[in-house]
Amino acid sequence: MSIDIVSINTGLPKTVSYHQKDLLTGIYKYPVSGPVFLTRLHFEGDGQADLVHHGGADKAVCVYPHEHYAYWESVMGQPLPPAAFGENLTIRGLTEEQVCIGDTFRLGEAVVQVSQPRQPCFKLSVKLGRPDMPLQVQNTGYTGYYFRVLKEGRVSKENGLIPVGRLSKPITIAYANRIMHQEKTNWKAMEELLQAEELSASWKETFRARLEGKSGGS
Repeated sequence: MSIDIVSINTGLPKTVSYHQKDLLTGIYKYPVSGPVFLTRLHFEGDGQADLVHHGGADKAVCVYPHEHYAYWESVMGQPLPPAAFGENLTIRGLTEEQVCIGDTFRLGEAVVQVSQPRQPCFKLSVKLGRPDMPLQVQNTGYTGYYFRVLKEGRVSKENGLIPVGRLSKPITIAYANRIMHQEKTNWKAMEELLQAEELSASWKETFRARLEGKSGGS
């Protein structure tokens, strides 16, 4: 499997105007040249403004497949700049249909693991100027996904991603997205997802709450 890094993108939170109010956001990322150190929580030089919904150990690195850029450029009728979706890694060769919860990769000196799909928030609307963008991203399944960091280290664009491990019962990011957003009463699938220890704590919490709600209403 050949997985290329198109760009490594970082950026610290900045204040922008949104609906005539100041909004602090970390969605504006820019490609960096040369090696970057990846810590347990983020790339050096990167940061998040909303640490309740973004960042943290389970969401240390936001990844977006470059394959989706052509689709979004056709939808928006214009070229998109690097890191258009606020991702830390723009990659080629590993879409949501191909990558699974718990997949582990060597990334330069670092080791990373897939933890959950990305859930698009309104700040994509802020950055791309389209109010419907989060819903469009969710409905297409072109969400991207997150890595947690198992081992810190220096990362270069030239390193690529090297697969080193997969769970015995793989669950794709595309499948997890479908259960979260479309099949919200697929109880069996939620129970299956909860068996994946490597799934992020926040997604487990959501699925447990749905199952408890179902039990409470029966």
